[in-house]
Amino acid sequence: MEPGTFSPEHITWTETGLRMACAIVLPFVIGMERFLRKKPIDFRPFVIISVAACGLSIASLELVHKTFDSQLVVDPTRTFEGVVTGIGFLGAGAMFREDNFVQGAGSAAAIWGAGAIGIVCGIGSLWLAALIALPIFAVLVLSAPFIGRYDPSGEERKD
Repeated sequence: MEPGTFSPEHITWTETGLRMACAIVLPFVIGMERFLRKKPIDFRPFVIISVAACGLSIASLELVHKTFDSQLVVDPTRTFEGVVTGIGFLGAGAMFREDNFVQGAGSAAAIWGAGAIGIVCGIGSLWLAALIALPIFAVLVLSAPFIGRYDPSGEERKD
């Protein structure tokens, strides 16, 4: 078997675990805010998306360090592009329109943010992941009183 089949080669198990732990905890906090406010998406997709993005980021970076063929170029940013595009489709599925009102935009944007957190955790910039998670969480929490019954048509919404 090839080296790296059952363990990381470029980074340690501790570093891998720390990156994955941050990819779990930071989006979990954001997802719990959505869950506790009874939004259409609970905390699970946030964590799953972030962990998958983190794993793909780690795998891409490991592949860069284990590829020794001079004719083969491995570009991890292509993986990141694919992840970001896929998460955009998931976020679009979280939104729906009812008359003049679009619901789920906050959750959709937060899902995209969870993917970004996962990518950043995967490349090892945990400080940046925290800096991404903090304002997302703050905006979701602090904006709640202002958007609860917002309707751009000016009509009173009925639940």
